[in-house]
Amino acid sequence: MRREPTARQTRLATELRRLRETAGLNSRQAAALLGVSPAQITHIESALAGVSEQRLRRLASHYACTDEEFIDALVAMASDRTRGWWEKYRGLLPTSFLDLSELDYHSRLQRHVAIMYVPGLLQTADYARAVFSDRIPELTPEEIELRVRHRMARRAIIEGPNPIPIEIVVHEAALRIRVSDREVSQAQLGRILEVSEADHISVRVIPFDLDSFSRAGNAMTYVSGSVPKLDTVVRDAPHGTVFIDSEAQLSAFRTLFRRVEDVSLEPERSRDFINKLAKEL
Repeated sequence: MRREPTARQTRLATELRRLRETAGLNSRQAAALLGVSPAQITHIESALAGVSEQRLRRLASHYACTDEEFIDALVAMASDRTRGWWEKYRGLLPTSFLDLSELDYHSRLQRHVAIMYVPGLLQTADYARAVFSDRIPELTPEEIELRVRHRMARRAIIEGPNPIPIEIVVHEAALRIRVSDREVSQAQLGRILEVSEADHISVRVIPFDLDSFSRAGNAMTYVSGSVPKLDTVVRDAPHGTVFIDSEAQLSAFRTLFRRVEDVSLEPERSRDFINKLAKEL
């Protein structure tokens, strides 16, 4: 029995429960199909226990799921034994930090809408340090440095040998707000300009003078999984990081990103905008 399931393990459990409910079966009926106890189905659907490939495929068959690509993706999740670089932070950082790193590792594409802060994947160490230093309740210097090192390590998904595509729409407010001093802000804008030159990274800016734009308050990170059904939206909330995976909400956030992207400046104009802003600091 797992004591602390990861977000990925929890997502697998959630998808299996959704398949069962769509099939109109309760946990007792599902258990009878496998010849196991209802408690085992409950444990699997609570991510407290794993499930073998054979049992997973049997369940999918009983649930009349014919999406082979989706089933294969679930099998990959169930069979995954990856112990990534983030495991060294287990017990040192909140679990959500590790879950986010695991989500990064398995992502195929990320889309960000940033309003108040530069997205974490683009932050410099000094910028990240300033952001974490403002947290309430206050963090100790050791806790701040742990978070900064973790955030810098996350950048491997866009800087490593096999970087993933990343599309970012950032509001002018995030570029102008000084989380620290002028030098940190200038270095941060320089960092954005540097990475935006890469072919797999797109940065667009939403300027203040955009008329009739009421969607700017919806900051989010949209993470594409191995199949669309396994996409995830990540949002910050007062009580911590929230992972959203219902199809209705995913569809709404896909629409949000398209609308925000449509009204933002083109990447080349955005670089010119950031260059001008850096000179004004």
